[in-house]
Amino acid sequence: MNKPKHIGAVIFDLDGTLVRYQGVEFESSWGAIGAAAGVKEEWDLLLAKYFPRPDAYAEWMSENARLLAGVPVEQVTKKVLPPPYASGVPEAICTLRKRYLLGILSSGVDLVAEYVRKDLGFEFAVANRLLVRNSSFTGETETIVGLWEKADVMRQTALRIGLPLSEICYVGDHVNDVPVMDLVGLSIAFNPKVAELEEVADYVTRSFADIPMLIEEWQRT
Repeated sequence: MNKPKHIGAVIFDLDGTLVRYQGVEFESSWGAIGAAAGVKEEWDLLLAKYFPRPDAYAEWMSENARLLAGVPVEQVTKKVLPPPYASGVPEAICTLRKRYLLGILSSGVDLVAEYVRKDLGFEFAVANRLLVRNSSFTGETETIVGLWEKADVMRQTALRIGLPLSEICYVGDHVNDVPVMDLVGLSIAFNPKVAELEEVADYVTRSFADIPMLIEEWQRT
């Protein structure tokens, strides 16, 4: 007899999945922070320069962070927080929180990821760090989750929370989520930005409200 399927944790991408910032590329917290700091034009030039270079994400982050040096954190937070949640997120998370360990795994920014973690009651958030001193950004950053290294961080996260990858559900929206979806037991593409994600995901949905039902359905099959 086959062993019953079981999900112990649901881990979400942040940008374009839990939160959807308008007017910036990929609906991302990074883009929203750059716009809020008044450096969107320079930010977009760095995006064009570095996005095609998977090996240079830490360098890209460092250049972005330098543009923020001396900018008061409040100038940014009053524009990007609270974040614009995707439709149905608070309600779906309320349902999931009663059943599973919940987390965030994102190449976005801790400024937003930590807010979402606390606001929605997630157990953990793993994201990149913008350093702050005396209430202003220092212009420095710490890369925790490289844009193209999310699979490696997912392996580390599974060990830390004490679950096999087969008992983790991951929800994401973009091409850098593909390697993670190949790892975990259950993968859900939410509002996918690329066809490749639809091809590898176990489920595809454009309604966040459907996610609790899809997880339960998968465990019954």
